[in-house]
Amino acid sequence: MISDLTRMIDQVCREKGVERAVLINALEEAVRAAARKKYGPDYDLEVSHNDELGEIEVFEFKEVVENVASEHVQISLEDAHKIDSESEVGDSLGVKMDTDTFGRIAAQSAKQVIMQRLKEAERHIVYDDFKDRRGEIINGIVQRFDRGSIVVNLGRTEAELPAKEQVPKESYKQGDRIRAYILDVRQFSRGPQIVLSRTHPNFVSTLFENEVPEISEGIVQIIQVAREPGSRSKIAVTSKDADVDPVGACVGMKGRRVQAVVQELRGEKIDIITWDPDPARFICNGLSPAEIVRVIVDEANHSMEIVVPDDQLSLAIGKKGQNVRLASRLTGWKLDVTSETNYNQALKDGYKSLLALQGVGEKRASDLYDEGFRSAEDIAGALVEDLIEVKGMNEKRAKSLIENAIKYTREKAVEMDETIDETEESQNGHQPRQEDNEEGREKSSDGEE
Repeated sequence: MISDLTRMIDQVCREKGVERAVLINALEEAVRAAARKKYGPDYDLEVSHNDELGEIEVFEFKEVVENVASEHVQISLEDAHKIDSESEVGDSLGVKMDTDTFGRIAAQSAKQVIMQRLKEAERHIVYDDFKDRRGEIINGIVQRFDRGSIVVNLGRTEAELPAKEQVPKESYKQGDRIRAYILDVRQFSRGPQIVLSRTHPNFVSTLFENEVPEISEGIVQIIQVAREPGSRSKIAVTSKDADVDPVGACVGMKGRRVQAVVQELRGEKIDIITWDPDPARFICNGLSPAEIVRVIVDEANHSMEIVVPDDQLSLAIGKKGQNVRLASRLTGWKLDVTSETNYNQALKDGYKSLLALQGVGEKRASDLYDEGFRSAEDIAGALVEDLIEVKGMNEKRAKSLIENAIKYTREKAVEMDETIDETEESQNGHQPRQEDNEEGREKSSDGEE
């Protein structure tokens, strides 16, 4: 026949999801604490669960001796024979205690221990459930707000959506349903802390993975995501199967797949582009829909100069520089976008600066230009070893050319500073006195006229 205790253990294990051994250990510890509360720390007590009887047993152990020095842990041979006739000196005699005598205070202590152990067990279960779920998207309900953070009810536990992981334009109220990315799971003494995010770039990629079967199957891969939460994202994709268009797979029939992601992100714009192993082509894809005329790659500085038609400049740069900024994050290259007119003018000015150097004619300027030295500034920053590669150049000429270029660029910098000063003076109409300057600076710092 199943005892009441066994029935209770089974019920709690089912409801709380706690392992049976963990609950039994908690019960044994609770009864041990109750016994200590009743009899004090001097007694030698042993507590164990009897599965057959369905009860927690408490045994008091005493050593059989000739002369008793401590009644708590020793028993005389004469008294031991009354309990067990075969007892001998040196034996450890165990006597089963009546747990009903522990009293109300001891029972309350036992209850506290059980509740504490159950909470600890539940915390460990929650942590074990979530520790391997980093990177997943989870659904929850907004429970409350705590100093800018949103506390989300996940059912068995709560999670935190910190203020820095929230999209600025989004707002929630208590009871709203919310989807978020599991950013981190940490274990603390008070329990696990589950940190959520709606701003992480991986939130976007995981949403696409849930919507696009080709991604979850590994046919289409997401290489990189660049994101400005709440405004715009760029996602670079590629396909392992030549017959599968990665961009088309992510967009879906009539744009249903990408629209499902956009809807979850509350209207955030998403640019899906094709990844290319060639950095220049990848940049061209990343700056779409702008048309690219020319890409100049600087491997040493990991940067690129992007030339676009004059009427495409604002499109390539984007509102407040967003398009080029996201393309730079997506590709990992520093980008400088310029118009075709400005680029051609810069080439002309650079070529003129080469001709302005002492000892440089049109042929020498063309040879330098063909080797990648397109201005006096390029020469000033070059090494002798680099210039020797130019046709007709030797070490002596290279050193002299570098010196002339450095002198030329310095003179030009001085001229530029003087021009700026003259412009400022003409705009002010007069040269202010030193006292006026000091007073002006003080007023400017105070924000007063």
